[in-house]
Amino acid sequence: MSEENIVYIGTKPLMNYVLAVVTQMNDGKSEVILKARGRSISRAVDVAEIVRNKFILDSDVENINISTEELSNREGSNTNVSAIEIQLNKK
Repeated sequence: MSEENIVYIGTKPLMNYVLAVVTQMNDGKSEVILKARGRSISRAVDVAEIVRNKFILDSDVENINISTEELSNREGSNTNVSAIEIQLNKK
């Protein structure tokens, strides 16, 4: 798995991420992974669904991994943050 077919979901508009996934799949990548943490998890799910249902109809969710990551906040204490990886495959 190379780093180039991973899309990190953040706070940009939803369609920026959809375009990133569609571009990668149209460039010949058969697999793209969406990664998100915290509040961006719902945006990652939305991106996956929009790609599957509107743009690349022959793509499917192959695998979903959820986890908890421990991050240090500004005060120096550790905080647990939920994370998700959604693997989209083109058939």
